[in-house]
Amino acid sequence: MNDCLFFGQNELPRIIAFEPEKITRPIKFKFTSENQNAEDLEKQINQIKQISSSSFSTVFLFKNGKAIDYRRRVNTQKIQIENIQKMTICNWNEAILTIEGNLFAKGYYVNPSNRKKMINISSLIEDTNDRIIQDIVSCVKSVYLLTSNQNAYGIGSNSFGQLGFDSKTLEKTQKPILMMKNVSKIFSGNTSFHVFLLNSNQELFGCGYNEFGQLGLGESRNETEINKLTKIQNIPKGKIIDIQCGYFYSIMLIENENENENPKRKLYSCGKCQYNGLGKYDDSYEFTEIKSSLFENDNILDFSVGGSHTLILTIKGKLIGFGRNEYGQLGTGDTNDKPIPIQIELPELRFNGDISNYHVSCGDQKSFLYYSPSSFSNLEEDLIKLFRRKQFCNISFKIENGEIIEAHKLILKYRLNQDQNQIEKLQEIISNKSIQESNQIFEMIYSNNSKINPILYSEIKEIINLNEKIEETMKRIYLNENENEKDFIIERKEKQYKFPKLILIMRSELYREMFLSVKNDTSNKVTDYSELSNKSFQIIEYWIYSNQIKDEIQITQEIIDEIKIGIEYFKLNQTNPNLFDLLNGQFNNQNLQKKGNCLIF
Repeated sequence: MNDCLFFGQNELPRIIAFEPEKITRPIKFKFTSENQNAEDLEKQINQIKQISSSSFSTVFLFKNGKAIDYRRRVNTQKIQIENIQKMTICNWNEAILTIEGNLFAKGYYVNPSNRKKMINISSLIEDTNDRIIQDIVSCVKSVYLLTSNQNAYGIGSNSFGQLGFDSKTLEKTQKPILMMKNVSKIFSGNTSFHVFLLNSNQELFGCGYNEFGQLGLGESRNETEINKLTKIQNIPKGKIIDIQCGYFYSIMLIENENENENPKRKLYSCGKCQYNGLGKYDDSYEFTEIKSSLFENDNILDFSVGGSHTLILTIKGKLIGFGRNEYGQLGTGDTNDKPIPIQIELPELRFNGDISNYHVSCGDQKSFLYYSPSSFSNLEEDLIKLFRRKQFCNISFKIENGEIIEAHKLILKYRLNQDQNQIEKLQEIISNKSIQESNQIFEMIYSNNSKINPILYSEIKEIINLNEKIEETMKRIYLNENENEKDFIIERKEKQYKFPKLILIMRSELYREMFLSVKNDTSNKVTDYSELSNKSFQIIEYWIYSNQIKDEIQITQEIIDEIKIGIEYFKLNQTNPNLFDLLNGQFNNQNLQKKGNCLIF
C-alpha cells in the first residue's frame, strides 16, 4: 500500500474534502469525487511522479506525463501540456519541462503581456544548438534552466540580482539570458529570491537576495544584493547532493565521501532564524551543521524546504521536521513553531522495504509524503538524457543549413534495422530538418516513442525497430558488440570486464554519478573488486544488459549472497524485475525441482 500523506494549509478548493483549513497531523490524501476525472486520478495515486506547491496552487505530476492543478478559488484543472518530465510552480510563475527537452512557462515576469499564457522558452534561446533543456528550477519571480550543453540561463525578474547581473541596469528579461557555462546543477526555491549554481569542478556560486546571509558568503559579506555570481567559500567537506532555499535561508545536503563503507549525509543551513527555519537557534552567515540526536545511527534519504519549514525523511523511515508551523505544516498535531528537529508521528505506513521510493515535498504552508519510484527506472528517458550530453556523442549528421548534430553510434547501430545501411538513410531524412526536428527524430529513435512527433515518426518508422524495447536493444549489444565499442574496464585479479559507458550509466548509479557529475572525467576503471566470483560477476554483467538471468545457470546461496554485495556496491538500478528477487525465485524453483525428482518410499 503506497500512501500519499498530506498536512498543513487545506486550500480552497479543498485538497482534502470535509477537513478543516488547518490539518495538523498527517492524513491520507485521496482524489475526491468532486474533482475532475476523479476515478482515473484515484487509480493514479500510486503513479505520482512529483508534487510541487506554492501559496496559491498545488500540482500533481503523474508517471504518464500528465498533470493536474489545484488552484485556490479556481476549480481543479487538467494541465493541457503532456509528456511532462518536471514542473515548478511559484506564486509568480509556473514552468514545465517536457520529456523532449522543451521548456514552457507563464507568469507576470515571464510574459507580462499575458501572464496566463504559456510560452515556449526554449525557442527564445539565441544559440539554436542550446535549446534542449535538461533541468529547470524556479524562485519567486525567476525561472532557471540548465541545457544539455551544461549552460545555465535565467529568465524573469532580476530585482535582487538573482539572474547574476546588476539589477539597476537589468531589471528583468523576457528572453533567457546566459548566466554561466559548465554547470552541473542549479539550486533555488519556490519562495526564495536567490540561486546557487554548481559547476563541473564542484565549485559553488551564488547570487541574489542576501540581506540575512542566505547565500552563505560569511558575515563580512552583508550586502542586500549580490548581483554577480560569487564563489561560496568555506563549504563543508563532501559532495553537494542538494541545496534548497526558503524565504531567508538555505539548506544544503552534503554526503561525506571519506566514509567509504557507508557515506554519511548531513544537513547544513545558513541565513536568518526567522520562524526557526534554520533547525537551530541562531542566525548563521555560513553553512553550519544542523545537529540532532535523531540523525544518529541513521541517514538522510530525502528532504524538502518550504517557505519557512523543512521536512526530512531518513532511511529508517523517520519523518523529521523543524521551522514554522502556523498551519500544522510540520504535522506535529499543533501549530507551534519548532526551532530544532523533531520527529513526526506517522499513521501506519507499509513501506514494504521500499522506503527509498518515498519522498517529501513542502509548499509554502503545506506538506506531502508520497510514494514515487525513481525516474531512473525509465531507461528510454535516461537514454534521451544521455543523448543530450554531447560529450558522449561520436557520430555526426548534417542538418538544415549545414549545421551539425551528433548522436551515439553504438545505440543507433542497434536501434536501426540491420538489413542495410540505415545510418545513410537517416542522414538523408535529417539533411533538410531543423535542429529541433532532428533532436526529436533522435529522441524517437532512442525511446521508440512516436508521441514526441507523430509526423516525423512516420518518416523514420521504416528504418527503426518499431516494437523493440530498450532491454532488447541492450541485449543485442551484449551479444554482438565489438570490443572496440567497450570503453570502460572493471579490472579484477582474475579477469577484466569491459562495458560501454552508456550502458553502465543507465544501469549503475555508481557510474552514473561518476560520469554525469563531472564533465571531463578521465577515470576508466574500478580496480580489484574481488568480493564477487567470476560466475557472480557474469550474472551481473548479463543482467546489466538484458534485465534477465542467463538460461540454465545453477544458483547457489553463496551466489545470492555475493550478488547482494554487488548490487549494493555498484548501486545497480533495481527496477522490475529485481535481480535479487529473480535469483531467489530461481533458487527456490531449483530446490523444488530437486525435491520433485526425489521418490519417497
